[in-house]
Amino acid sequence: MNLKSLSWIALLAISSVSFGQTDKELTDKTVSKEEAFAHLSFLASDELKGRDTPSEGQEIAAKYLATQLALYGVKAFPTLPDFRQRVPFKKIIAPSSGVIAAGGESFSYNTDFLKMTGENIQWSGEVVKLKHATAEEIAGVDVKGKMIVGSCGDGTDPSPQTWFSQSSDKRKAAKAAGAIGLIELYNSPQIPWQLLVRYLSGDRVTLDKGETALTSFWLLDDNKKASIAFENAKSMEINVDGPASGKFTAPNVVGFVEGTDPKLKNEYVVYTAHFDHVGIGQPDAQGDSIYNGARDNAVGAVAVLQAAKNLAKYPTKRSALFVFFTGEEKGLLGSEWFVDNSPLEINKMVYCNNVDGAGYNDVTKVTVIGLERTTAMDNIVAACKTYGLEAIKDPAPEQGLFERSDNVQFAKKGVPAPDFSLGLTAFDAEIQKYYHQAGDHAENMDLAYLHKYWSAYVLTGRMVANAKEKPFWVEGDKYYNAGVELYKK
Repeated sequence: MNLKSLSWIALLAISSVSFGQTDKELTDKTVSKEEAFAHLSFLASDELKGRDTPSEGQEIAAKYLATQLALYGVKAFPTLPDFRQRVPFKKIIAPSSGVIAAGGESFSYNTDFLKMTGENIQWSGEVVKLKHATAEEIAGVDVKGKMIVGSCGDGTDPSPQTWFSQSSDKRKAAKAAGAIGLIELYNSPQIPWQLLVRYLSGDRVTLDKGETALTSFWLLDDNKKASIAFENAKSMEINVDGPASGKFTAPNVVGFVEGTDPKLKNEYVVYTAHFDHVGIGQPDAQGDSIYNGARDNAVGAVAVLQAAKNLAKYPTKRSALFVFFTGEEKGLLGSEWFVDNSPLEINKMVYCNNVDGAGYNDVTKVTVIGLERTTAMDNIVAACKTYGLEAIKDPAPEQGLFERSDNVQFAKKGVPAPDFSLGLTAFDAEIQKYYHQAGDHAENMDLAYLHKYWSAYVLTGRMVANAKEKPFWVEGDKYYNAGVELYKK
């Protein structure tokens, strides 16, 4: 797409005047390559030890971000005077052993099944076999005091990433109906079972919402052994042993800048990025065991800092909300908590400008996950074009990337929320070289490219925030109806 094909609205936004200066001129006044790289170098430094949730390094990073917001003149909400929102978490300790027995078959923990949520359990009783154990299926039978068994997903989407989200709805329905627990049968070539074991068999973190989570499992069913066993089973026995769960909190960092327009200042453009990473892990060939997370996602935190600096000095017509999330690497948990416990009403948030990604392999592009899904597309394309970058849409829709970043938590509520990622055209060797690897350092990133990228991000936000019309979902999008409901359109 070239500038001639952009809508006049996007072009007008680029040339709009604030105190006699265009949005681009105001962007260039504050986005400093040297300052931004200093932020990046600190956030991705060895001293922060990978910013795991929870960790001392993450707390230091949160204090640094909050200090920068205060320095720039960003305001704190009265309920969060230190800019930090403490998010309650529960650490699920991995079972030390486990066996599920049904239909004459026996299944072992890790080898055959994984605990997804809830406490350890020793139980025997009646089993209810459903096709997918969706809320609709559960509502049609008596499951009180029983264990529900059904296949992962709902039969309409083969993506395991989607199954994770659907599992949450199933668990809520099962718990409300009085079930003892839920077993979902897993069979997908997209994510091999051993990869799930690698990521889910250890200690894990979940939100502590002050309630006891339903105990649930995913059980391998690649050869239909489990399906056959449960098809004929009337009862079953489960013994999963191990230590009890522990609790802790970790910080989101939150601030705002009021807009200049008497009416539009009641609408907020939200600038978001997660600042956590995966901490310390297996040493690489160089003996480096600190997973610094420069690309994922210190670069995103710096983008939001650059927006905060710019908008505090040169406010837009709409107000600005800045949020740095904890717990993204644990399952988008910090953003999940935030959208349910925000100091600002969700229906005042008209657009979420999220930053997250795995890295880059093309320094001429910005990959925007969900680019074509909202009416902000022209603004995004124009802002990127201004800095010599091409905005492209999701190059790998089969990966379910939109559902794997914090923006989806806003989308579920109805807020238009693309993800502004570094230039990625494929999940190739260049991406894998750094994604969740110890070698992901600030020093091996292209600073000239990052400067253009950060500038395009800030300009995108300014254009959206100064536009006459607020953005919305393209009609027919998955989240269009949620947006209609949220804004009562």
